[in-house]
Amino acid sequence: MLTFLSRAAARLTGAVEEAQTLDAVAGPLATAASTVIPRGPVNDLLSGTPAGHPLHPALVMVPLGSWLSATTLDVLGGREGRAAARRLLGVGSLAAVPAALAGVNDWMDTRGPEQRVGLVHALLNVGGLGLFTASWWVRGRGHHGVGVALSSTGMALAAAGGWLGGHLAYARGVGVDTTVFQSAVQEWTDVGTEDLVREDMPILVRAHGIPVMLVRDGSTIVALADRCTHRGAPLHEGTLDDGCVTCPWHGSRFRLADGAVMHGPATRPQPRFEVRVHNGRLEVRQAGELPSLRTNPVS
Repeated sequence: MLTFLSRAAARLTGAVEEAQTLDAVAGPLATAASTVIPRGPVNDLLSGTPAGHPLHPALVMVPLGSWLSATTLDVLGGREGRAAARRLLGVGSLAAVPAALAGVNDWMDTRGPEQRVGLVHALLNVGGLGLFTASWWVRGRGHHGVGVALSSTGMALAAAGGWLGGHLAYARGVGVDTTVFQSAVQEWTDVGTEDLVREDMPILVRAHGIPVMLVRDGSTIVALADRCTHRGAPLHEGTLDDGCVTCPWHGSRFRLADGAVMHGPATRPQPRFEVRVHNGRLEVRQAGELPSLRTNPVS
C-alpha cells in the first residue's frame, strides 16, 4: 500500500514538473513577484538571510499548526471547543500571509520543473487559505457544520500543498545549500601558477573537479567555492567591490575574506579554501572542519 501511494505521488509530481503549459502562468508571475519584492532589505528578510536559513519553512509551522489544531478540536473538542477552533482558524489565516510572502520570495528565483511545482504548491495553499478563512467567517454566523466542511477541505488542500513543498526541499533541493554534497578537497591540491590570479579579476580553477573561484584581494589570494550556495550560479562571473563578490544571477554578496553572506537572497556562506604557494604553484584545500556529507559524499 505504501509503495503504491509513493509511486502514485511520484507520477503526479512528475506530471506537474513536465507540464510546460504552466510556464505561461509561472513565468510572468515570477517576473511580477521580483518587481514587487526587489533585491534589498525586504528580500533579505523574507529569504531568511539574517537567520542563516530560509524563513518560509519556519513560518509555515504557525498556520499549519493552527489549522491542524482547529481540525483536532472539531473532531474531539465537542461544543466546548468550537470557539477555540474558530480562533485558531483566524490565527492560522493571519499567519499564512507572511508565510506566503516568504514562499513567493523563494519561488521567484526558481526555474523549470521547480517553478511549476512551486506554482501548484502555492495554488493549493491559497485555495486552502481561502477555505479556512471562509470557515472562520461562516462559523461566526452560526453555521458550524458548513464551517467544519470548509475547513476539512482546506486541510486536505494544505496537506497536498505541504507535500509538494516537501518535494521541492527534499527531492529538488530548493533552499538547500547547493555546495553541501560536493566532495571535499581535504589535501593540498595544485590548481595552477600564481601569476594566473590578478587583482579584482576572479578566475575559475578546479581542484579534483570541484569548481573554485580564485581572486587577489590586495596582497592575499582568496579561494571560495565557485558555486553560489543559493542557486548554484558561477561566482567567478560576478562582480567585485568593497571586498565582496556579487552573484551574477540573483545578487547575493559574499565577503571575500571568509565567504560570509553580506546580502541575500543567499542564506548560507560560501565554503572557503585555504591557499598556499608552493614552488610557484598555487595549492588549495578546504578550510575548517568538514561535514560528513562532504568527506563521504553519496556516489
